[in-house]
Amino acid sequence: MRATEGSDTGPAAGERGQLFNLAYRLLGSLADSEDAVQEAYTRWYALPPARRDAIASPGAWMTTVTGRICLDVLRSARVRRERYVGAWLPDPLPDPDERGAAQTADPADRMVLDESVTMAFLVVLEAMTPAERVAFVLHDVFRYPFAEIAVVLGRTPAACKQLAASARRRVPAARPPEAADVRTEAVRRIKAAWEDKDIVSLVDVLDPAAVMTVDGGGLAGAAPRPIEGGARIAPYMTAIADRAPGMRLVERSVNGLPGLVALRDGAVVTVAAFDIAEGRVNRIWVIRNPEKLRPWTTSVGAGSADG
Repeated sequence: MRATEGSDTGPAAGERGQLFNLAYRLLGSLADSEDAVQEAYTRWYALPPARRDAIASPGAWMTTVTGRICLDVLRSARVRRERYVGAWLPDPLPDPDERGAAQTADPADRMVLDESVTMAFLVVLEAMTPAERVAFVLHDVFRYPFAEIAVVLGRTPAACKQLAASARRRVPAARPPEAADVRTEAVRRIKAAWEDKDIVSLVDVLDPAAVMTVDGGGLAGAAPRPIEGGARIAPYMTAIADRAPGMRLVERSVNGLPGLVALRDGAVVTVAAFDIAEGRVNRIWVIRNPEKLRPWTTSVGAGSADG
């Protein structure tokens, strides 16, 4: 029996949101996360009723199964990423308050946004081994004990603790977040300079060591490698504006970070997230792959007012 969104009943029915939050943090892909959660439900409903009734904690059972499915996906994803055209970035997420009413059934609507879904954090997770990523996310983000993580990974609790510690060393030390008004001002300066194709103003708001990564997936124009340095990023941004006459920029939150959404003829063509330190933009993640922009198709419309 294949579980569907509307047919979930029983003690496992309320776990879908939690499982999707876990899967997205592990996989960084909305489609892969939805597939992983759906497969977990399929396996749950494939159990004989007596077996399901005997499981004391359906949520723990489904978390374990989802974690194992994601582990398999992560292992195969390394091969798929090698074939990916250009840089790969996680699927961008709009703020829940900015999603349109038509999106209420979209998987992204189940997402809880916090520091563990920022582009910066998800990109760091990509550098971990699959086992490190599962151990770290389950323990440090979702607070699962190592005894339960051991069941997911098929290793001892001590080995899982070591995996999480190894992963933790890859995570940069947290810095105090910029004040909201400072972040807003930086993004508005970027927006104005980008719209005006003002290279000098762009360079002024970009950190000299800023890095821009663009994900086009071979389906939209994108730099094949990260662009380093504000003096190189600024002309690249103005070149994008030159090639897209009529492009309109709207301020939006992206994975909990300040961002800009570019629309052309009412369609979302680009989503950019910004990391800001000391009033200047030091990292830019740009997603142009149309397959990754699905959650934005109705949350930002042709009639939206600029932020």
